[in-house]
Parts: sequence; C-alpha cells; structure tokens
Amino acid sequence: MKLFEFVTRAVLSLAFALTAVAGTAADYPAPREGSWVVRDFRFHTGEVLPELRLSYTTVGAPTGEPVLILHGTTGSGASMLTPVFAGELFGPGQSLDASRYYIILTDAIGTGKSSKPSDGLRASFPKYNYDDMVDAQYRLVKEHLGVPHLRLVLGNSMGGMQTWIWAEKYPEFMDAAVPMASLPIEMSGRNWMMRRLIVDSIRNDPEWMNGNYTKQPRSLQFASVFYGIATNGGSLGHYQTAPTREKADQWIDQRLNSPFVGDANDHLYQWDSSRDYNPSAGLERIQAVLLAINSADDERNPPDLGVLDREIKRVRNGRVLLIPVSTQTAGHGTTGQAKFWKQQVGELLQTAPHRGQAVSVNDQP
Repeated sequence: MKLFEFVTRAVLSLAFALTAVAGTAADYPAPREGSWVVRDFRFHTGEVLPELRLSYTTVGAPTGEPVLILHGTTGSGASMLTPVFAGELFGPGQSLDASRYYIILTDAIGTGKSSKPSDGLRASFPKYNYDDMVDAQYRLVKEHLGVPHLRLVLGNSMGGMQTWIWAEKYPEFMDAAVPMASLPIEMSGRNWMMRRLIVDSIRNDPEWMNGNYTKQPRSLQFASVFYGIATNGGSLGHYQTAPTREKADQWIDQRLNSPFVGDANDHLYQWDSSRDYNPSAGLERIQAVLLAINSADDERNPPDLGVLDREIKRVRNGRVLLIPVSTQTAGHGTTGQAKFWKQQVGELLQTAPHRGQAVSVNDQP
C-alpha cells in the first residue's frame, strides 16, 4: 500500500517539527461538557424519538477554527481525552492546539451521555445506524453550536467510518477529513463476522430476556473480552503481554473477573448499528482533502485486502498513511495513539485550502 507522502517544502516540515516540540505537555484548556435536546428526531427507519439528547465536550474557545472529533464503538467524546490522544494533540504548539482550534467531541447516539437504550426504552429504543449518528452530529454542530463550516473532521474506528459518511453527505461543510482505522466499504469479512457474533451472543443469552433483563447478562462481558482479543491489540502486542501460556491465562482471567461497566442493550445496539454501513458508492462526492490513516496490523481492516489502495483512487484529494507494524503498535488500537500520525495531520492542516467561513456563534451547554 502506498504510504502518505506530503508534497511540501522541507522548510515547512522542519518548521512544524520545531513548533511541535514546544507542546509536549497536556496543558490544554479544561474541557467543557454540554448537551442539547433535539425534538422529534426522525431515524432512517421512520421511527421518531420525541426528545433525543445529544451530549458533547468542547476544548478551546468557540472563536477558534472548528474541529470535530468522532469516537469509536462503546466510547464517548470524553474517552478521547487521554494522554496518548488529546495529550499529544491539544497542547500549545501541537497539531490541534486548543488555543487555535475549537475542538468538538460528540457522544454519538446510543453512547456516553447521549440518549441510549439503557435510559429506559431498552429494546424499544429506535434502531439507529451510522447515518442517524452523523445526521445528529451535523445538527448539533450547525444548529446548536452555530458552526457554519468545519476545518477538520477526524474520527477513529467507528468515528473513522462516520468520517467517510460525513465527507460524502456534507461535502462542502469541511476543509479536511481524516478517517482512521476504517475502510470505505460495506461491513464484511472478519469485521462483520465478529460484530455479528458479539450481537448474537447477547441476543441468544437467556438472561437477556429480549432486553428486559434484571441483571446484566453474563454473555456481555465474555463476548466483549473475546471480541477485544480477536480484533484489537496486534499480534506483537499480545505476544509481548503474554509470551507464555501462563501469562496468557492470567491476562484473560484478569479481564473476565474484573468489574465490567456497560449495558447489554447499549452494547448490542452500538455494534449492530454498523450493519448497513457502506459509503463506497459516494466516494467521488468527497471534496475535502482526505487523509486515510490505518495501521498495518489492524485486525479489522487488514491492508492485504487491497481495499483502501483501490478505493482511495476514487477520492479526488485522497491520500493514505499506513502505520508500519512495530513493538509499539497495537493492531486496531494503534490509531488511538496520536504519536503515530500527529505530524502528518498538522501538515495537512497547514496546507489544506480554507473553503468556507469557520466561525462558531454559540457554545450553549
């Protein structure tokens, strides 16, 4: 697969490297949480929720250039505020310096503090998909936060898949797009097989009781641990953690016996929401400068399929960065560590044309 090679002058790369060194500490502004209620939100199925709560977190002032960051499955906006992600990006002189950018981290439908099945509707909650999530994010950004144009949409894993949808569905709304740990094709292969298994593990558990359980079904934790080992971590990463059978058993026992925070209906909906994901037909509509970032050891999106190499040719301003396997990578989880790609994203933002007015007018909690 071709690696991302930015065609800029050497002096630009040197200047960026020097400024990035200055911002190594996670001393970005304190995050602010907010929420907004959408009345009578209509889902793609035709179902209508009278009140859909959308929660979000922002970092930086609303006067900065708006950047939307999208999280992965079972995560939340706040789950991106880690030392290896936000700590590498939002500080002074870093790629997404919060003194320059207005960073918006949403909780997708069904996750975090946004409306979800465990709020009370359980299995009667509308059957949402990624398009519903993206439509809700768009309305939050434009209608509630008053942002007319985004400098960047960046997403990881599920957020990466939603970034592909964003770039196609709202092609004039952003200057740049960075989908990570994702492919712009329909759910298929190991990726969907494993998702189907985790969903069916919950649905077929007698303790699930069609979503009306009184205690969390035991299948939830087992299926989640199984899925995590099979599709995340990387072969080298797992071997370093468990170089012997004894250590491997200890690692699994620790995870199976640890307290598990999660709700079976919420998890089932989150994994199942990817069932009809397929942005392939609309790749030619993308206008943003797009940098697709994947890792060579990604279990869910293996590069040897050749899919990304093939599909990126259909994106007018599309490029690929493939992170090589190393003892520091973690399979599908590699892109959650910004150190592997922060410089390239910084360079992207320094060169991508400004195609719209990117000034927010609100920041209403």
